[in-house]
Amino acid sequence: MAGLAAMTGCAQLSDRIILLPGPDGQAGAVAIQALASGTSVRLAQPYAQADIRGGRIDTGVTDRQRVDEAYGDLTLAQPARPRTFVVRFQASSEQLTPDSLPVLAEALALLPRLPAVELIVTGHTDRVGTQEANDKLSLARAQAVSELLVRAGVARELISVVGRGEREPLIPTADEVAEPGNRRVDIKLR
Repeated sequence: MAGLAAMTGCAQLSDRIILLPGPDGQAGAVAIQALASGTSVRLAQPYAQADIRGGRIDTGVTDRQRVDEAYGDLTLAQPARPRTFVVRFQASSEQLTPDSLPVLAEALALLPRLPAVELIVTGHTDRVGTQEANDKLSLARAQAVSELLVRAGVARELISVVGRGEREPLIPTADEVAEPGNRRVDIKLR
């Protein structure tokens, strides 16, 4: 969900809020309150619009074409949405699976096209082994991916490294179940 606010210069100051859809066409929701009057509204559909003037809130719906015509430069200036890439690991190791190499290459190819980059590299494990061992392994996996990124030219200070152990499985399992889908590192670019 993204929001767009524009100030228009008239005799009376006003605010316009337009709820923009995400890449999937869906929108979240935003609550708006006019402080002068205490009235509030909730926008919860793509391109829902609220104009606030002197404590009064008028609502309506616009569309993409009108938003592009009126605010094209502003919508182009929005920051890129975070992207997440998932690389997988061999059991009980810091060794990437062969199918992870193209994913890592895709993440590296995207980096130069982002104006300001922050990378969050989060390691995960399946539920085989102790929680303490999995915490160490997940952090070691994240550090290994971080080192690959640094060797590819990413500045170390842009990378945050975190290990989550078995706490955030993609595929929930019982304890001591070896699940390849949970042996991963998430690389979030934002």
